[in-house]
Amino acid sequence: MKKFYIPFILVLGMVSCKQGSELPAIAPDIITEKTPNDTDDPAIWVNPDDASKSIVFGTDKETNGGIYAFDLNGKIIQEKSIKNIQRPNNVDLEYGFQLNDSVAVDVIAFTEREKQQIRLFSVPDMKPLDDGGFPVFEDESNMEQRLAMGISLYKSPKDSSLYAIVGRKIGPSGSYLYQYKFESDSMGISANLVRKFGSFTGGKEIEAIAVDNEMGYVYYSDEGECVKKYYAEPSMGNEELACFGGEHFLEDIEGIAIARYPNGEGYIIVSDQQRGQFNIFSRKDNSFIKTVNLSTTETDGCDVVTVPLNDTFPNGLFAAMNDQKDFYFYDLKKALGLK
Repeated sequence: MKKFYIPFILVLGMVSCKQGSELPAIAPDIITEKTPNDTDDPAIWVNPDDASKSIVFGTDKETNGGIYAFDLNGKIIQEKSIKNIQRPNNVDLEYGFQLNDSVAVDVIAFTEREKQQIRLFSVPDMKPLDDGGFPVFEDESNMEQRLAMGISLYKSPKDSSLYAIVGRKIGPSGSYLYQYKFESDSMGISANLVRKFGSFTGGKEIEAIAVDNEMGYVYYSDEGECVKKYYAEPSMGNEELACFGGEHFLEDIEGIAIARYPNGEGYIIVSDQQRGQFNIFSRKDNSFIKTVNLSTTETDGCDVVTVPLNDTFPNGLFAAMNDQKDFYFYDLKKALGLK
C-alpha cells in the first residue's frame, strides 16, 4: 500500500534463518472463504471513510478466474468481485489516480495472462477503466514472452504520474520488466510503454514485484537468485541497486510486501515458498532481520498495510495466499512475530 501509516515503529529481534518446521507456527486471525480455482496474490484497499470496511482483493488464477473481494472477516463480497477473467495472476492497488482536473479515483490493476494484457478498475465501485484491457509486451514475437504475470503500481512523488511495472512468464535479462504510464484524456485512458529493464539470472522466473513509492524503489524476486532492487522512476535509469537475501531461501523467492512507516522505517516481507515461511528485511538498508512461520503453504503473493483497521487488526493487516484456495489474514504485529 502507498500512503497509510501508524505512528509507532514495531522493532523486530534478530533470529537465525531456520527451516519452517523448526519455527513456531503463527496461526492466522482469519481464513477467507475459498475461491473456485487457485488463489495467487492479494491487494489491500483501506477505506478512507471507515477502515473497518476495507477490502482485500485476491486473484483466482485460472481460465475462468477472477478478482475476488473479501471483507475483513474473510467473506467474499460478490458485488465487488470481478469474474470471468482469463487467468488473472497478480494484482496491485493505488490511491488517487487523476482522471481529469476534478476527479481522482482509487484503482486496482491486474494481469490477465491468457489475453496478454493488464486490466484497470476503479475502487470501490469496480468500474472498468481500460476499454477491455491494455495489451503488454506487444513488440515480442514470441507469444510466451507476452504472458503477463507480475504487476505493481508506482505513483511518482515527483508529479503523481501512475505507472504499472509488469513482468511475464519468460523474458530476456535486461528487459524482463516493462513499465507503462497510465494517461487520461478526453479519449479515455491509455497505457504507454516508457521503459524496459530488469536483469534475470535464468532458470526460474520473475513474478513478484513490489514498489516503495516514498523511497522510490521497485523490488522483484528473481526466484532462484535474490530480491533485486531498482529505481522506480524511469528517469533515474536502469542500474541494479541491490541483489539481496538469496541465502535465506530454500528454492523459490516469491511474494513481496512492504510495511511502510514514517522516516523510511519499515520492513520488506518476502515469501520463502517451499519452506512455508517469510523472511523479513530492513526497508532502510535491506539487511536480513528474521524469519517467521505463518503456517501458510506454498505462498505466492502477499500484501500489508500498517494502519489499524478494526478490533481484529489493530496494528495493521498482513494478507498472504495459501495453497488451499484461500488467503490468510493476520494482525501485523502478530505476523511479525511480536508478543
